[in-house]
Amino acid sequence: MKKLFFLATMLAFVCNAAAQLPSVSLKDLSGKTVNTAELKNDGKPFIIDFFATWCKPCNRELDAIAEVYEDWQEETGVKIFAVSIDQAQNINKVKPLVDNHGWEYEVLLDPNSDFKRALGIQMIPYVLIVDGKGNIVYKHNGYTDGAEQELIEKVRELVKK
Repeated sequence: MKKLFFLATMLAFVCNAAAQLPSVSLKDLSGKTVNTAELKNDGKPFIIDFFATWCKPCNRELDAIAEVYEDWQEETGVKIFAVSIDQAQNINKVKPLVDNHGWEYEVLLDPNSDFKRALGIQMIPYVLIVDGKGNIVYKHNGYTDGAEQELIEKVRELVKK
């Protein structure tokens, strides 16, 4: 019985730990270091969207969200962190792309894919929704037109709780 209790306790611990963001040091576009485990949005949900400058579906997704982002923020207070996985030699393409598209997201740089790897992400685009307590509550990879509606529905559900 003790072994079963120990296993159940360990499983609960592992499942709970897996739901939290890993601690990885990234830089934002201004060069400031950001610890991913400390990402937050004043107790409100936030979205982490992994992308690359060369990824057409990623850019379409971020463009589609940009069109409704202001409305989303007013309605739910949601914040978006866009995480570029462009490698070091292409990192200088990220800011011009963000500026050109007019994305109002907080952009983080993951040139070695440390954050992506820590989360077990294989393909991009990849989106996570994190609740106000820092728990990963939703994951989705790939993008099809209109998929952003599912994202905002999930965020609305969290805000209602």
